Amino acid sequence: MNNALKTIISYGLWPALLAGCLAVTVFGMHIGHGILVFNIAYLSLAVTLFFTERLMPFEKSWLGNDGQLMADLSHTAFNKGAVQVLIAVGAAFGIAEAFASDVGGHLWPTHWPLAFQVVLGLVMIEIGLYAAHRLAHEWPLLWRFHAVHHSSKRLSFINTGRFHVVDTVASIALSQPILFLFGAPIEVFQLVSATTAFIGMLTHCNVDMKFGWIAYIVNTPTLHRFHHSKKLVEGNTNYGENLMFMDLLLGTYYNKPNRPSANIGINEPMPDNFLGQIAQPFRRRPVQNQNLSEGSV
Repeated sequence: MNNALKTIISYGLWPALLAGCLAVTVFGMHIGHGILVFNIAYLSLAVTLFFTERLMPFEKSWLGNDGQLMADLSHTAFNKGAVQVLIAVGAAFGIAEAFASDVGGHLWPTHWPLAFQVVLGLVMIEIGLYAAHRLAHEWPLLWRFHAVHHSSKRLSFINTGRFHVVDTVASIALSQPILFLFGAPIEVFQLVSATTAFIGMLTHCNVDMKFGWIAYIVNTPTLHRFHHSKKLVEGNTNYGENLMFMDLLLGTYYNKPNRPSANIGINEPMPDNFLGQIAQPFRRRPVQNQNLSEGSV
């Protein structure tokens, strides 16, 4: 593979994968099978990243077996499944439409093209997602739960959903209600959630890609690798879930030319199994917060 082709692939792969997944999801919604087709796209992205991680890994040491496959998959199934159930219930019972007519009134710009509405939705929920993520690092009580995610010693598409359910609920509680209050239609909920899921998997993937100016707008693997660093100057940054404008506004954006460290994780004990990780935050043992220890991120 020549250098020109490598450059094209390294810059074009991320936007191509995201655009392709969203296009497939929109098509699924158009034919009345949005959730089913979303899951097909999500699994297809996972398969694509499985092979891509091996063809062009960012960090070869992360390709080894860390013994966390079942735990990571269990967290993903539990968290992603719960979110999809909430969306499906909302669609089935017309909750979003009820809020749109009774609460949101004419606040939501339903006359805009759907793509613009989704962008607006992503901007609105990012405020809550940023707040939830930053609080999870700076408030010891919430760090107990968020530490489950940061306990991973490698980054890969496989541990995208490695979040304690309490951590997930806190993020949803601080972000999704604003869409209800402004009367966003169910299609916006579905596409905002799908975009968040796709970006989340792409953010955690162990693929060597380049981003340029895109990294000032959208969360990328490079930005998130810095976020998982054990160095506080790097780890206490890049809290954005999908978009980076909150980090840029509040001074927590970090994107330096140096290579992010492959030595990630936490210095706190964390059980190896899924049930142990779910129970860990409730134990009485004091848990260090990221801002209190150089080893906690």
